[in-house]
Amino acid sequence: MESDYDTIANYRNRAFRESYKTMKKVMLIFPPEWVPTAPYLALPSLAAVLRQNGIETVLKDINVEMYDHFFTPGFLLFVKGKIQDRLKTLKNQAGALSPEDAEIRQMLSDYQSIDLDHHINKVTRAKRIMRSEEFYEIEKAEWALNAFREVMEYISVAYFPASIQFYPVESNLNVYRPWVSDDLLKVPFDNNVNVYADICRQLVLRSIKKEKPEVVGISIGTPVQLMSGITFATLIKEAFPDIHVTIGGNIITRLKDNFAGKPHFFGKAFDSMITYEGEHALVWLVEALSGKRKLSEVSNLIYKDEEGQMHVNETYQERVDQLPPPDFDGMPWEKYFSPEKLVPYLGTRGCYWGKCTFCDHGAGYIDQFRAKHADQIVDELEYLKNKLNAKHFMFTDESFPPALFIKLPPMMVERELDIYWTTLIRFESQLLEPEIWDMAHKSGCRSLYYGLESANERIIKLVKKDTDIEAAKINLEQAKRVGIWSHVMCFYGFPSETEAEAEDTRQFLIDNQHRIPSVEMYFFVLYKNAPVMFQADEYKIKVQDNPEHDMALDFYYTPESGQTTEEAMARYEKFYQEDFNPWAMRINAREHVYLYITKFGTSDLPQLYVKNNPEAQNHHLAPEVML
Repeated sequence: MESDYDTIANYRNRAFRESYKTMKKVMLIFPPEWVPTAPYLALPSLAAVLRQNGIETVLKDINVEMYDHFFTPGFLLFVKGKIQDRLKTLKNQAGALSPEDAEIRQMLSDYQSIDLDHHINKVTRAKRIMRSEEFYEIEKAEWALNAFREVMEYISVAYFPASIQFYPVESNLNVYRPWVSDDLLKVPFDNNVNVYADICRQLVLRSIKKEKPEVVGISIGTPVQLMSGITFATLIKEAFPDIHVTIGGNIITRLKDNFAGKPHFFGKAFDSMITYEGEHALVWLVEALSGKRKLSEVSNLIYKDEEGQMHVNETYQERVDQLPPPDFDGMPWEKYFSPEKLVPYLGTRGCYWGKCTFCDHGAGYIDQFRAKHADQIVDELEYLKNKLNAKHFMFTDESFPPALFIKLPPMMVERELDIYWTTLIRFESQLLEPEIWDMAHKSGCRSLYYGLESANERIIKLVKKDTDIEAAKINLEQAKRVGIWSHVMCFYGFPSETEAEAEDTRQFLIDNQHRIPSVEMYFFVLYKNAPVMFQADEYKIKVQDNPEHDMALDFYYTPESGQTTEEAMARYEKFYQEDFNPWAMRINAREHVYLYITKFGTSDLPQLYVKNNPEAQNHHLAPEVML
């Protein structure tokens, strides 16, 4: 029987056939780097509205395609040639080499002796493991991840001094800084260090030549993606000057004023920017470029006109309950490094709490929290489950509202959705009753990610988190009782936090270790758009502004009292050196742990921990695993 969404899709297809000839074709690109385990939700969300409006849309998750491409014979032989070329250049260099160049030459020479065929075979096998039932044999999964990391070392040598990572996402080009606009403008043209330039030529430009889009949208959601995103945009403009390139995403929104104040980016790196939410803004941009409206009528758009004048259009806020479910058609499911389809889903936008003084997520939205109706969420989950033949869902909400945590599970059970799900959530006094947790587990909830931040009462009040520590213990105990994995995130070093107050957080984790399966510790970072930044006098911090860092999203600061930034960082490092061992796991991606939980349950996962793996605990790997 045809669902309501299928009916809408059929209508959309008819509208598409009628209008696509007059509307410009769009390619949406998600650039590196992000965790390559599942799609990022931006492209499917945009595609759903574009296609609903009869606009032909091609999706390119270049992030996962890049990682898949890295572990192919063709790319690794390309890397081998790159290493040989760099070595030849150094050997032919006139005069004596500097000590640094001599060291680089020796490193390149050393990597000439690598048995590349052996490692090509390893990563080919590793990809099969990560995408099959073998993934659930922890020794094989760990071996596969190590195989990827070893080859990433080889790739990094070719782009030295860049450090290119598989996971965690910590790649760094080192000589170029994403928080400096001059570096963003220069990096696309560096063929020695910038791996993303080669990826653009090998994956992006070839796809554009094949698909022939007239509009390219690049979604930049994280700071790590700035280098690759601007590289892609710049090289697309260079190769295809008639294509309109627009950039958007959360980070672009946070940097909107910075980019708007730098007109030289427009026309050279990209043609326009879409800020805040992009679904209808992108539709209206395509309509404007197709001659159906004026650019001045495209909400959320920043652009430069033919006279060189900058324009910042009015803002528009989406009505989330009127948006269609995300459209994943065209996403390369077979290339993700997971054995199951992991489907991201967003039920709300913004944060229902919205008070935390350390958080800058609200800068990516216009103002208010909005949510879909619970019955709409259930309808869409059922539709996506059936359409994608998927059972694993990940709510990507900023923080899952307690009202929804109470209301949604009974509806999911009544509908017999038979799915698994996970989300980010706050510790809440509204979630104390055992029945709530029984129903959450019955509905398929298998893991929750809590932002505790601090367990000290004064710091809790200062960050306006208002966490009830006793309620947090009950939340953790109830989750453990029913079989829901709890992951707790904290940080040291909020302005004025003393060593004793930081110790309260550490002690909370240690005392409640039996309730907490996994932990992440951070140190406080002062973000550009966080409330504490706007209230520096109130929080008694001195912000250090570096004019060269004109695209900075975070800042150095000096607190008047409490731990210094350096002391907080040292305490953070000490936690991982001395306290983290009970929580150290052999696989680290949240999505991978989530799959193990759904496969085996939270009471049967001792194999995940390093402490149950003597070889790893002694930092020893078998010779055949080493590069």
